Amino acid sequence: MRRTVLLGLLLTGAAHAQTTLTVATHDSFSLDRKLVAQFEAAHGAKVRFVKGGDAGELLNRLILTRRAPIADVVYGLDNALLARAKAADLLSPYRPANGSRVPAAQRLDDTGLLTTVDYGDVALNYDRAYFQKAGLALPRSLDDLKSPQYAKLTVVASPATSSPGLAFLLATVNHFGEAGAWAWWEAARTNGMKVTRGWSDAYYKDFSRNGGKYPIVLSYASSPAAEVFYADGYDPAKLPAQAPTANLFLPGSTWRQLEGVGVLKGTKQPELARRFVDFMLSPAVQADIPTRMWVYPAVSGVKLDPVFRFAQQPPADTVKASVPTNPQRLVDAWVTQVLRAR
Repeated sequence: MRRTVLLGLLLTGAAHAQTTLTVATHDSFSLDRKLVAQFEAAHGAKVRFVKGGDAGELLNRLILTRRAPIADVVYGLDNALLARAKAADLLSPYRPANGSRVPAAQRLDDTGLLTTVDYGDVALNYDRAYFQKAGLALPRSLDDLKSPQYAKLTVVASPATSSPGLAFLLATVNHFGEAGAWAWWEAARTNGMKVTRGWSDAYYKDFSRNGGKYPIVLSYASSPAAEVFYADGYDPAKLPAQAPTANLFLPGSTWRQLEGVGVLKGTKQPELARRFVDFMLSPAVQADIPTRMWVYPAVSGVKLDPVFRFAQQPPADTVKASVPTNPQRLVDAWVTQVLRAR
């Protein structure tokens, strides 16, 4: 009897002493729980996910808590946010052994601060049914989009708090130049374009496809594929002729976003954090990502669900070297020149 009680106490103590790895992510992060359980079993640890809003909000939170880190690992910072993360000295370098499986064109950082996990194209989407019912022609340029006719139909996320919003800001600066971009944003907002806090609000609350009043939304080029995938009775062998939404690839409106995972400075679990970085590039995780988060896996050769035929990739725009070097300066200028100018 005493031995049984003692054994029970030992087991209980071991359970309480189990190592916990905390992973900070943006709100759109999703991964098969079975895969996470496999990682936990392999390393004798518990993984705890802390969601911090959109990626821009997540970065702000990590900067504010950098002296007492809220996590060991971060997933979801991207190529538009990396410069701020570097300036804040948030990350510890680590180059995973399987990092060579990521093509050079998709790599975020040569120093190992962030390892690319996935990529996607930020793009405008439109609600097919709305435009068909209204008998309205689609806009053909960003200049069309600032007109009263279309600006009243458009919702985008804020560059100050949203990573897709920041990507869209960079695309407009790249296309118009800074002065031209501020003029475009001000005209679009004056004529009724809505700017919301994050992608989730824009897509799930304001987009007409989901009951809102705006039939043009800033989202991703893969979003039409997600609309088909989540439709009732989805069958990959019987795809519909078209998705209910489609991409609006206006010149100067798209931006390729590379999302990464990295070890946070100050982690008390550095080795386990590195193993999690390895895990995110594993074949099983890379195969799970596309129909969970609707982005492309960073590792080449991963087979995609047939629904990705609706996830067109936009023509590649040439990015001016000066545009992505200091995104925070552009955000600050946007706040001054656009947000507070009215």
